[in-house]
Amino acid sequence: MNGGEVGEGENGGGGESVTAAVGLDVLRKRMADFARERDWEQFHSPRNLLLALVGEVGELSEIFQWKGEVPKGLPGWDEAEKLHLGEELADVLLYLVRLSDMCGVDLGKAALRKLEINARKYPAGQCKGSSKKHTYYNNSCNVSGNDNATNHLTTSNAEHSNNSNGV
Repeated sequence: MNGGEVGEGENGGGGESVTAAVGLDVLRKRMADFARERDWEQFHSPRNLLLALVGEVGELSEIFQWKGEVPKGLPGWDEAEKLHLGEELADVLLYLVRLSDMCGVDLGKAALRKLEINARKYPAGQCKGSSKKHTYYNNSCNVSGNDNATNHLTTSNAEHSNNSNGV
């Protein structure tokens, strides 16, 4: 991260060591304090944060770019590679938390709601062990939880007919 970014240094620049699980609200507050202390709020429009997030996802992707399939636990990776991966994952998380805050979205509640929607889209009894898209299963219910069903992520679109599970 550089120039107007939302977090730097160990533990987001806060100084103290983090040993317990950290909640999204703690990160949201620390990010807001971090930006305010540096007068960076002026740069943290939703658009700017989204573009920064996309850039960080690109940096995360570069780590895996030429490694082929990587097994769980990252066997064969040295500590420096794992540390770098953690830093890039943290950058993505921090920008996502900051973006959700600037948009007024409670990220934790949104994530739990999305899990509920996905549970309806992918009933365990029908899709266990399958990577087929939710439109493959016979769900007559409105899986989006939106009566208008206008969310393009939860409606059946021919252009999204790949065979991978989505979130």
